[in-house]
Amino acid sequence: MSNATPGTDPLASNPLTRAVLEIDEYASGLGWDQPARLFALVDTARLRAEEPGLASQLGLDEGGEETASLTPIEQDELPSGAPLDEFLATIAWPDAVTGCALTVERQMLPPSAEGSVPKGLDDTELAKWVAEHPDRQEVRMTVAVLRDGTRESALRLREKDSPTEVLTGAGLVPGLAEALTATFATD
Repeated sequence: MSNATPGTDPLASNPLTRAVLEIDEYASGLGWDQPARLFALVDTARLRAEEPGLASQLGLDEGGEETASLTPIEQDELPSGAPLDEFLATIAWPDAVTGCALTVERQMLPPSAEGSVPKGLDDTELAKWVAEHPDRQEVRMTVAVLRDGTRESALRLREKDSPTEVLTGAGLVPGLAEALTATFATD
């Protein structure tokens, strides 16, 4: 993944927002129907100082953006078949990791359809019902958190797949943000 910062969008002045948009742009370049992808977020200056070989491999040679930037580093492929929440519960990050991010595709319904969801469906039945609903939309969610609890998210609808149609905000996917924050819990 390159370390290109998306445009000069004033909304992306926050390093975490820039990292989320960079990951969203990377995932967008891979196309749809992709598996979930997990990223470690590391302080770019620290990476250059402590791991110059890796920094060079990632295209982060000296002279790049210096102030408060985060570098996303994609992790190994997530295990197929394991529920995402169970997999995330097994993660423990080393101290050098400042934050983490996940990008995942899901189907969702507009709020107007929530009242028509049949009662008593298990997870499998609910997923099937949503997949068959005429108003369903495919969405790619990119959620990132820092050790201190700071959060950011980006949502991209498949039907509006454009860099100008990405919704960002800290509270867009609270459940996933909480699961990612728990990967930094110390017992």
